[in-house]
Amino acid sequence: MLEGNGYRITAKNLLCHEMIGLMVKAGMKAIAWKGKAMASGTIVDETKNVFVVESKGVERMVPKKGNWFEFVLGDEMAMVMGDDILYRPENRVKALWRHC
Repeated sequence: MLEGNGYRITAKNLLCHEMIGLMVKAGMKAIAWKGKAMASGTIVDETKNVFVVESKGVERMVPKKGNWFEFVLGDEMAMVMGDDILYRPENRVKALWRHC
C-alpha cells in the first residue's frame, strides 16, 4: 500500500489511480511461468497501448497487450494483465471506477 496526503493506493484500487511514478516489473504472458521480466523500473509515461518504463536512465516502451505488470505498492505487490488496462489513462479511471 502506498499512502500520501489524501490518497491510498492498494492492490484493490490500483486500476483507478495514476500509474506514472510507480515501480513496475513487466513480462510477456508466454514467459510468465519462467518469471522473466522484459523491463523493470519506474513508469514515466502511459498511453492507451504502452507504458514507458525507465531504468538506469534508459526508457523502454512496453506494450500493454499480451503482457503482465507487477506493481510495487510499498510492502505489497499487485499483478495486472495488460489486456485489462487497454485504456487511455484518463479513460481507464472512468471505465473501471465501479470495480475499485
